[in-house]
Amino acid sequence: MLEASAVARVMDKLRTFQPNFSRTGGIHAAAVLDRELRPLAAFEDIGRHNALDKVVGSLVLAGKVPGTDPALLLVSGRASFEVVQKAAAAGIPIVASVSAASSLAIDLARATGLTLCGFVRNGSMTVYARPDRLR
Repeated sequence: MLEASAVARVMDKLRTFQPNFSRTGGIHAAAVLDRELRPLAAFEDIGRHNALDKVVGSLVLAGKVPGTDPALLLVSGRASFEVVQKAAAAGIPIVASVSAASSLAIDLARATGLTLCGFVRNGSMTVYARPDRLR
């Protein structure tokens, strides 16, 4: 179980994983953190799905997924169906997005038992599925 306020705080730090964002304004990031909210992997890319693929791929290569240490996925864009699908396949139980979640993503999160948070910014969030993983 994670503190909701801690999830909001680490989302505010997502930019630290985006060194090219400050130069371009158009780079997405994805980061996976452990239960202590320490980063396990973080990547940026022009596409949010590419950034996520890099993160999950690096964890697979390191032998950390499925389901060993990853606790939280942070994404800098919308939480789409594909983001939730990849998190579920990697055994990452909580997804936090800086923007909205699609209705299909919400449905999939509920069906797979994944905690899905959207609009995680400025100290608040909307929890769409499995709020019991957050205090």
